[in-house]
Amino acid sequence: MNRKKNIPVFNDAQLEELFRQAEQIRQALDQAMRERFNRSLPLNELWSDRWERAMQLGFGEGASVYDSCCIFGRIVVGKNTWIGPFTVLDGTGGLTIGANCSISAGVQIYTHDSVEWAISGGTKPYVYAPVKIGDNCYIGPNSIIAKGVEIGKGSIVGANSFVNASFPENSKIAGSPARSID
Repeated sequence: MNRKKNIPVFNDAQLEELFRQAEQIRQALDQAMRERFNRSLPLNELWSDRWERAMQLGFGEGASVYDSCCIFGRIVVGKNTWIGPFTVLDGTGGLTIGANCSISAGVQIYTHDSVEWAISGGTKPYVYAPVKIGDNCYIGPNSIIAKGVEIGKGSIVGANSFVNASFPENSKIAGSPARSID
């Protein structure tokens, strides 16, 4: 042990053994995941429980959030909402996501921007505005939702959309910038 920092010190043989054991654990977890769900995931997703993480964050019952999701600020998420891998949820300006939503892989939701701060040379503040996504919404892969947006209940956002305006219930929107496609 390194007494100053309480960090274990290993020799090369010990490190090799630890890596061998870690690889065995990874293989066992991967095999179990493939047998149970017919999928193979990165180690962090094998190691963590997405429902437990959602519960620890105070999300609604039955909600799940992948380990690879970056979460900032306080976020309110309703029951049974699925938040996919490689997502960004910025709750620094207030973020509410309803029940029974699907937030697909790669989605980024922002409640602030630093545009004014950047172009002013850091003299102006960041700008914050809440985002609200209603119940029963589907947000397609790699979509970006900007600060201040409200998406009404039962709405669908197409893949790769940039949503910088609000839309009412049951909207079908897509594009960059997103627009109604009904």
